Amino acid sequence: MTAPSEELQPAVPYGTPDAPRIAVRGEARLEVDPEIARIGVTVASRGKDRRAALDDLSRRNAAVLDLIKTYGDAVERLETGAFSISPELKDKGRGERVHAYHGRVHITAVLTDFTALGELTTRLADSDLTRVDGPWWALRPDSPAHREARQQAVREAVQRAREYAQALGASLAALVELADIGAENAAPPYPQSSGGRMRSMAYGAAEDAAAAPLDLEPQRQHVHAQVNARFTMTPPRL
Repeated sequence: MTAPSEELQPAVPYGTPDAPRIAVRGEARLEVDPEIARIGVTVASRGKDRRAALDDLSRRNAAVLDLIKTYGDAVERLETGAFSISPELKDKGRGERVHAYHGRVHITAVLTDFTALGELTTRLADSDLTRVDGPWWALRPDSPAHREARQQAVREAVQRAREYAQALGASLAALVELADIGAENAAPPYPQSSGGRMRSMAYGAAEDAAAAPLDLEPQRQHVHAQVNARFTMTPPRL
């Protein structure tokens, strides 16, 4: 039976002369093409009374949704967000008199076909009382690029540790620990990818001829991975 004093003896953090430890950091930075693009569409309406503004908003919203749905599998996700109907008060006169009502509804669409994205964005921006924001380029959370970056970071850590050991005339013996940076305090391992942004707004009547589709160049995404690794090595020849 192990003595109590031996049970409480902490592990040696820096190894021993017979089994020294090496602590290194592995890092990988990849630049890859985006997988999805998100756009925000805000549909507006205006009416002399609340019902007229609501009916007009409902009609415009349905037209935008129908247009987006015509792109089929190119649209991965379509969601409706904030909706509002608000009064516009007259600047002059006694009391709170309503001059008109304004309606707005926000729609988010995620596309995977970037050729269709340029055409759809143009057609949406060519619609009356419709605002388009985006695109925001991104990778999916389960993108293979994240896995490749993590694996590359591990390989880089092993290579760095091996070079340190070889400089001492030794070789790696065993892996002691492998951890994401900030794993102990649950910090996110990767920063969020930033996406390019385009804004367009159409409030006038559409022209008879359709506008030429926008030529959108996808923004390359940067994927970053870091790991901490600790190894033991054979006794060095000093």
